[in-house]
Amino acid sequence: MNDFADHARAATLALRDLFPPTPLQRNLHLSERFGADIWLKREDLSPVRSYKLRGAFNAMRKLLAVDPSASRFVCASAGNHAQGVAFVCAHFGVTGRIFMPVTTPEQKILKTRTFGAGRVEIVLTGDFFDETLAAAKAECDATGAHFLSPFDDPDVIEGQSSVAVEMLDELGTAPDRLILPVGGGGLSAGMISYLDAVGAATQVTLVEPAGGASLTAALKTGAPQTIPITDTFVDGAAVARIGDRTFEVLRKLSPADVLIAPENRICVTIQEMLNIEGIVLEPAGALSVDVLAQMREQIAGQTVVCVTSGGNFDFERLPEVKERAQNWQGLKKYFILRLPQRPGALRDFLDLLGPDDNIARFEYLKKNSRNFGSVLIGIETNDAANFEPMIARVTSRGFGFRDITADEVLADFLI
Repeated sequence: MNDFADHARAATLALRDLFPPTPLQRNLHLSERFGADIWLKREDLSPVRSYKLRGAFNAMRKLLAVDPSASRFVCASAGNHAQGVAFVCAHFGVTGRIFMPVTTPEQKILKTRTFGAGRVEIVLTGDFFDETLAAAKAECDATGAHFLSPFDDPDVIEGQSSVAVEMLDELGTAPDRLILPVGGGGLSAGMISYLDAVGAATQVTLVEPAGGASLTAALKTGAPQTIPITDTFVDGAAVARIGDRTFEVLRKLSPADVLIAPENRICVTIQEMLNIEGIVLEPAGALSVDVLAQMREQIAGQTVVCVTSGGNFDFERLPEVKERAQNWQGLKKYFILRLPQRPGALRDFLDLLGPDDNIARFEYLKKNSRNFGSVLIGIETNDAANFEPMIARVTSRGFGFRDITADEVLADFLI
């Protein structure tokens, strides 16, 4: 062992004041489906339903050890880091100011306030996270409060490494492969550093969302890059820039070690884990499980650990998850139908639908001065193959029929 391994084990031992090790559970369904021995490291079962508590606790613990008089802490976060900081502020009896964007859902604000147990103040500022972060750092400059970074801090990285310590202790050996999500890089840098420190011969695969693949961009250029976030659905991992410190650990990875998960496919995984296993995962928490299908040949016969990094899922998002999952599976499409303004035209169209085609949305605007009206129609089916013959039947009868499912501008405006 080296110094990092010793410090990681010390951080893990200290965490026992807060909660026991999160479970490492063998998943029979996934193991049989993919022909591997698949285990889930259930960070979604921590007291704040994510691993972020670990890094926040370790950073605050070490700072208080150096300066016992420290009493004011600040962070900027709209999600799991905020809840972790609030929890440890209550644990250590210190005060915290947590800066959140004004667009933060009320559910996240309430959970953060609850975990803080009266020790934290929530400040809503900025429409975008960069503005929120700037306000938090300005607060630290003005008051001398201590800033708690969500990932790019050595003590945070050390705290997140405790996931690897527990994993090896619980499994009793190093797994053949570790699959985990990457956003800012704190979890992955911590776990990889510990595996290296103890000489574990584990292959590591990282997964980031397509809408915020900042590690992939950094590996291509050799340095962290600020990228545009094109999809915020995986809000726990869609990070515009990988951390500088975390990238120093991750730069040795090959681009082939980092997989990109499409957001709509992640929704299929969230649904399957909820419906089949009864496991609630947030989008970032589902990343490691989501890539198993595309890794089927690589992982066959291996012992695989997937880190389910968080379960802070707002069930008000379920309709969006279903919609995006159906889109990925090809089971739901949206069309603009030009319908003749004559009696019986709608019935003629409906007769062209198959027995498994179901109308999920129908909006018709009739204008008497025109011979045709426009209909926005959403159709669900139980087999994606049903759409091709249905579209052929409709167009052969002379109806104007335009598929707008993949038209981002029209879909965003109309759907």
